[in-house]
Amino acid sequence: MENWIYAHLEILIKVILSILSIFSVIIIITRISGLRTFAKMSSFDFASTIAIGSILASVVMNTGQSILKGTIALGGIVVFQAFFSLIVRKSNFFSWLLTNKPILLMKEGVILHDNLAKCNIAEDDLIAKLREANVIHFDEVLAVVLESTGDMSVLHNAEGKKLMDKMLQGVNKTKEI
Repeated sequence: MENWIYAHLEILIKVILSILSIFSVIIIITRISGLRTFAKMSSFDFASTIAIGSILASVVMNTGQSILKGTIALGGIVVFQAFFSLIVRKSNFFSWLLTNKPILLMKEGVILHDNLAKCNIAEDDLIAKLREANVIHFDEVLAVVLESTGDMSVLHNAEGKKLMDKMLQGVNKTKEI
């Protein structure tokens, strides 16, 4: 009987074989589908990465799971992710419908409180990201963008350079200052 300290040798061997098999499958799928498989370009990509990790863990840890079933699930997620990326890239309507646009949270040292509220982000969270980016004064901040992935990009400059308009391409500015 298996408990929290001990496992039978046959179960351990199955776990090791599952690891070798399913990781070989994921390497092959990644080589075929490309690096986008694990890129966090959108919230959908992030969800796909989590789903892939969950399937890998299920196949490895649950000795009753089929490696074939796990392989089909992994392949299905990657195919759907590629299809999703294609329709979003080719169709403005689907891009608008299915993806989040980045949103401006701060511009030229001024916090855009309406945009923070729209994104459900506290000012303290924004300031924490500024500290993480080594900003020591709001005047250094050219822009802070909440990206479609949920990451915050802090564009700052202590040398007095202006922000290039192209850097805010595709960003929802909702409330201008």
